[in-house]
Amino acid sequence: MMLRNLPELAQAVQRNCDISDARYAGEYGMCTFLLKMREYFRWENELPFAHALPRDELGEWLSSREARWSEIEADDFQPLPLGRGAVDPLAADEANRELLPRGLVYSAGYGRFAKPVFFLGKLLRVEERAGFTVLVSSCEYARELSAPPAMLLGRTIFVRQESVRRFLWEKIEEWQWRKSDNRMARALAGYDFLSDPEGALARMAENEMESMILHEVGEAQAGELLGAGWEAMIASVARTRTEIEARAVRDLLADCLSTLPALIARANLPALHFHFATFDAQRRELFPQALAAYEHFLGSGSLERLAQAARDGRERWLAEARALL
Repeated sequence: MMLRNLPELAQAVQRNCDISDARYAGEYGMCTFLLKMREYFRWENELPFAHALPRDELGEWLSSREARWSEIEADDFQPLPLGRGAVDPLAADEANRELLPRGLVYSAGYGRFAKPVFFLGKLLRVEERAGFTVLVSSCEYARELSAPPAMLLGRTIFVRQESVRRFLWEKIEEWQWRKSDNRMARALAGYDFLSDPEGALARMAENEMESMILHEVGEAQAGELLGAGWEAMIASVARTRTEIEARAVRDLLADCLSTLPALIARANLPALHFHFATFDAQRRELFPQALAAYEHFLGSGSLERLAQAARDGRERWLAEARALL
């Protein structure tokens, strides 16, 4: 049975999202900020992905949103209005005890730059993976600017289907502006974007959701290896270049523990191509061996060198992470 006061709850979560954005939107580089704001506008106005955004209306919306942020930046986060009473907005487990049986899912945690991340959506399905609960959502009722498509909180992995599609669309749009990245072209070739862009995006999202679940399982495994001290270390260097490097090291460890071995074992080539199409500058600088192994696969057709790079990476990135601790 759907929650009776869903509009009130969604409004409270959205206000908390807005306060978080007001405090942290300035942490993004200008290009990243504008890309995220474009997709935020598309979500808020329920526009199709392939729909061209109205430039004047988008500009006015940006100005009004920034003005609103300046008004609420110093406000406190609101408690969640639930049947059991007001609930702390960071108490996701407590909130979900009431929401999950009603087909809703809520998450609250801290992302990059220690930014509070809140989200409320419709529950699509529940899975169990390697001892962790995976909650997959569809429609999003409230979200903030960063909208991470997948997040690990405790022993729960939250995967947001709508945010996965928006994340993919952002990457596709970036590539369309350049069209110089052959890795992205290979990733998209596995789907029929020319004749059926919406259907292709849905198929790609299902495949990439699996990659994201694999990565979050790897994050959980990395957390078990590194212990509670890791989160304290990240908090101590929040909003610095060291935080970016530390997160990249843990991402690489997670991928070597879980993502890459699974994608290689399944020969999931579209997902492998997308993985390396989105291999950002930080990871390319830290782990050129993986990119070289991928390029070797393109020439030889053999995944063994890439599999070996992942095996070597487990020990290397675990040692690097422990050194950072």
